[in-house]
Amino acid sequence: MKVKSAVFPVAGMGTRMLPATKAIPKEMVTLIDKPLIQYAVEEALNGGIERIIFVTGRTKKSMEDHFDRDPALEQALEEAGKQKLLEEVNRISDMCDVVYVRQKEQKGLGHAVLCAKDIVGNDPFAVILPDDIILSKGSVIGEMAKEYERTKAPVISIMRVPMDQTHKYGIVEVKEQESERLFRLGNMVEKPKENAPSDLAIIGRYVLTPDIMDELEKTGEGAGNEIQLTDAIKTIADERGVYGYEFEGKRFDCGNMDGLIEATVNFALEREDTREGILKTIRELNLS
Repeated sequence: MKVKSAVFPVAGMGTRMLPATKAIPKEMVTLIDKPLIQYAVEEALNGGIERIIFVTGRTKKSMEDHFDRDPALEQALEEAGKQKLLEEVNRISDMCDVVYVRQKEQKGLGHAVLCAKDIVGNDPFAVILPDDIILSKGSVIGEMAKEYERTKAPVISIMRVPMDQTHKYGIVEVKEQESERLFRLGNMVEKPKENAPSDLAIIGRYVLTPDIMDELEKTGEGAGNEIQLTDAIKTIADERGVYGYEFEGKRFDCGNMDGLIEATVNFALEREDTREGILKTIRELNLS
């Protein structure tokens, strides 16, 4: 069965990006000329996802509006002869089917995913954290979906991190390497304080089977007194196996200012319309 739905947990308050997120959702912070959430949605659609499920909070109306029609704006652009902008605005509102569900309490990533249980049903689904923006030639979640179709088991994205940074991530233990980028996983530890099982960290892309919802319902509070998705995935790994996919590309944590600035520079260098401008700025600062 193909992966057709993607869950986006977007109910968080974005405290790492204050004061900007006092006025706008963190997912609507822009990376060059698009909000973070649009990059994540486009990755999903490019990877074959057909339905987007936003697990939102009460302060997220502007994000919902971003993917909706705006007749007044469309009319103004048409009357002004700004055809390219009009086409882009229409593309955003027409790009996908969107379903919204509220996370009424902030009880962790696992709880946010569980909020989508009735919408996901009995089908496999993806989970994408829009804070994690990946600069890659292809769709990482699409590549992971292909691995799921081959293995019929959950697949989570992983990347190597310095050992002195492992306390910031969920870290996996590798049982065996199946291919160049695919690993069968064992134990998983959320933000280990010491003795991390490897240098492979879990990053915000998952392809999960519907039985994860049953595990989440049984999972108690873990790290940070929250329901941790990692804990439920670990249980499934113990019972029948979970795979880690070491993606090709560069990941940026755009949930904090340093990561957003780094992403802005890297994405600007990749785009023809912004590359010369960012290079000129770097040269003028004598940083090249």
